[in-house]
Amino acid sequence: MARRRKSNRRRRGSFGFLYKLLSMLVICGAIVAALTLFFRVDTILVVGAHRYTAQEVIDASGIQTGDNLFLLNKYAAADSISTALPYIDTEGVWIRRRLPDTLIIEVEECGTPLAAEQEGTVWLVSPKGKIVQQITPEEAADYGRIDGCTLLAPSVGTPMALATEYSYRQTALLRLMAALDAAEEMENVDAIHLGDASTLTMDYGGRFTVQLTYDADYARKLRTLRMILDESGAIQDNMTGTFDMRSEDGKVNLIQNVR
Repeated sequence: MARRRKSNRRRRGSFGFLYKLLSMLVICGAIVAALTLFFRVDTILVVGAHRYTAQEVIDASGIQTGDNLFLLNKYAAADSISTALPYIDTEGVWIRRRLPDTLIIEVEECGTPLAAEQEGTVWLVSPKGKIVQQITPEEAADYGRIDGCTLLAPSVGTPMALATEYSYRQTALLRLMAALDAAEEMENVDAIHLGDASTLTMDYGGRFTVQLTYDADYARKLRTLRMILDESGAIQDNMTGTFDMRSEDGKVNLIQNVR
């Protein structure tokens, strides 16, 4: 008798476990069904686009009205936008849900690009090093330029790449452009020269040349430069010259051009 009671308890325990498992599966199925039947995209809002229209961003995302808010792949959509619209980086796309039926696509377009000419073709390079557009040499007059380097297999939508032996110059260039972009100084850049193996040179503000090392703290150097230029009476309006900022001790030597 004792054995039979133990066997019955084991059977009841097994059925109890199966009942709980089936209940969980039914609940999960109901949740999935609810998410599939409801919460469909009815409105898509685009925020932050200026160069591109809202419809261009929506089309590039691959998302359509009627898609499920929770089942769509936000990361794939962000990649698609970045690929189709070069002036937008993947890191510059944020996709959010607003229940019950709205999807918000927020984009940040890249800052002012610089122009790198190669074999009669000019490639615009974003502050993050992405090639965003191909233009003619005549159109390049509106942009600051990058020279002293050769781009490897340039193509719109791909990262800028230099030959292996120039890797440290490429790293320095990207760090400098990032610092310039963060300081909102890209529009003051007339040119960045990479031709010298020991000195990175920047033409700045239409009046000055700035000499830097390839391993400098560019954010700090730019703050110092801005402080000097903003100091009342330090730099005369008609003054031109070269700022030598290569010193490790932070000293800046201004070599004024003689007229």
